[in-house]
Amino acid sequence: MVNRNILTLDEFTIQQMRQFPAATGELSSLLRDIGLAAKRVNVEVNKAGLVDILGDAGTTNVQGEEVKKLDIYANNQFVGVLKHGISCAGIASEELDDIVVFDDEVSNHSKYICMFDPLDGSGNIDVNVSIGTIFSIYRRVSPRGKPCTHEDFLQPGNRQVAAGYVIYGSSTMFVYATKRGVNGFTLDPAIGEFSLSHPDLKCPPSGKIYSVNHGNFFQYTEGVKQYITACQKKDKSNGGPYTQRYIGSMVADVHRNLIKGGIFMYPNTLDKPKGKLRLLYECNPFAFIVEVAGGKATNGERPILDILPTELHQRTALFIGSSDMMDECNTFLTA
Repeated sequence: MVNRNILTLDEFTIQQMRQFPAATGELSSLLRDIGLAAKRVNVEVNKAGLVDILGDAGTTNVQGEEVKKLDIYANNQFVGVLKHGISCAGIASEELDDIVVFDDEVSNHSKYICMFDPLDGSGNIDVNVSIGTIFSIYRRVSPRGKPCTHEDFLQPGNRQVAAGYVIYGSSTMFVYATKRGVNGFTLDPAIGEFSLSHPDLKCPPSGKIYSVNHGNFFQYTEGVKQYITACQKKDKSNGGPYTQRYIGSMVADVHRNLIKGGIFMYPNTLDKPKGKLRLLYECNPFAFIVEVAGGKATNGERPILDILPTELHQRTALFIGSSDMMDECNTFLTA
């Protein structure tokens, strides 16, 4: 039996659209397209151990990282679904060197572009650890009726119209944010639909979890090392003790901290002085989601959403999470 008191993703986006009489429905359509691609990827993720889709594809992406077979499949699904839809003028993907312009009559009149990391944490595919998809949506700045341009993709994160992620784990969840709020949908395998399970998500102002790769400790700046040490020394008198949790899949780590409260850190290192995470495909979307939910996100010096990107595959450091924990962290980073 289907519980009609629970809205599906399609029903929820349509309901939201009805609150704005002038809405064209393009954003709702785009979100539903992303949900469709995610369901297709989810099917392959769930049976990855049974088909020839695990492992390396034998190539590297523009980041110089080894491409997994499932990376390629996920990228093709999102590109294909968005190209055949009616609400996207073009895309940029972490797996592709350049933007893909959907240069046809319908797409050229679309007012949105989409950027995504089709399969974040794909290095964990072979060991059955949660992985995910990250996406962000911007209103294009180039004239409608013509093909979109690079200018449409090099916008600061504070211009995002929507952003979200899909986590393929013990259950599959689709979480997206607009400036009106953050809502989470869990895939119901009985009906094949994302159903509203986490309405109006709020990030707790504080938590007990800090997420960081301790293996790089001696490559971090002094301020970062001092904060990590402070997290380890906390006791009941100063809000502790903190627990370290680091999955190595950003979607899983930030999702957990969004629900339970916590801080996720991916600082720059001596080897990677500009940071490792991608600003457009990973940091901007999560910064938008977490800030709408009440948290904060910086690169250690300034808000992530205020950074003006200069290139598609720009990297940055990232500190993101519960507002009180971020404030405490910033006292060490700016000392």
